[in-house]
Amino acid sequence: MSEDLILSLIGENIIFLLGALLLVILVVKGVRIVPQSEKYVVERFGRLHAVLGPGINFIVPLLDSVAHKVSILERQLPNATQDAITKDNVLVQIDTSVFYRILEPEKTVYRIRDVDGAIATTVAGIVRAEIGKMDLDEVQSNRSQLIAQIQKSVESAVDDWGIEVTRAEILDVNLDQATRDAMLQQLNAERARRAEVTKAEGQKRAVELAADAELYAAEQTAKARRIQADAEAYATEVVAKAIAENGMEAAQYQVALKQVEALNALGAGDGKQTILVPANALEAFGNAFNMLKGPGK
Repeated sequence: MSEDLILSLIGENIIFLLGALLLVILVVKGVRIVPQSEKYVVERFGRLHAVLGPGINFIVPLLDSVAHKVSILERQLPNATQDAITKDNVLVQIDTSVFYRILEPEKTVYRIRDVDGAIATTVAGIVRAEIGKMDLDEVQSNRSQLIAQIQKSVESAVDDWGIEVTRAEILDVNLDQATRDAMLQQLNAERARRAEVTKAEGQKRAVELAADAELYAAEQTAKARRIQADAEAYATEVVAKAIAENGMEAAQYQVALKQVEALNALGAGDGKQTILVPANALEAFGNAFNMLKGPGK
C-alpha cells in the first residue's frame, strides 16, 4: 500500500522533479569558477563571446561553452642555440633563453597555433639579425645592450599574439677553436704591448725625476751662492763705509783681525802639517795684536 502511494506521488510530481533536476543542471553549467592562474575563453555558437577572469563567472548554459583554458603564468622556452655571423665575419653560437606570459588569451588561441615554436623561431631570426650588426668585440662587451635590443624586437614581433616577453637572456657566446686561438694570441700580444708601454713610461718617469733632482740641486746651489755673494757684498759695503767714516785705522783694524784669524787657524792643526811662515810674520802678528788692543793699551 505504501509503495503504491510513493509511486503515485512520483507519477503525479514527475514533471516538477524533472524541472528541478534540470534547474540544478543549468545552474551547475552556468557557473564557472576560474582559478587565479588561468583565464577561460568562452564561445557562443563557435564564435568568441567572452574571456572569464579569476573568480566566479556566469555563462548561459547550452549557448555558451568554455572552449579554451589558458594559463597566464610566466613560461620559459627551452634553451636554444643559434648560429650567427658577426659584422666582422666571425661565426658564433648564441645560447638564449626567453620568458613570456599570455596577457590576452583571445588573441593567442585564435591567431597562433604553436606559441612556443613561433616565439623560438622569432627569437632565432632576431638574434641573427642583431648579431650581424655588431663586431665580435661588441658582442662580448655590450651583452646587456644586445639583450635589451633583442627583447624589444621580440616584444614588437609577438604583440599581435597577446603575449608579453618578460625576459630575454643570452646565456653564452661560443666560438670555434680557431677563433679562440686567434683571440688568445691577440690577447697575449696586447698584454706584452701594455707591459712594454708601462716599462717605457717608468723609464721616462725615472729620467724626469732625475732631471728634476739635478735642477733642484742646481737651483739650491745657485741660491746658496747668491746668499753668500750678498753677504760678502754687505760685508764689503760695511768695511767701505767704516773706512769712509774712520779713515785708514778701520782698514788696518780689519787687516789685523784677518791676521789673528789666520793665526788661530794655524794653531788649530793636528801638529803634523808643515807650515811656511814669512820672516816678518811674527812682527805682523805683533802689530795685529797691538792694533786689536787699541791705542794706549
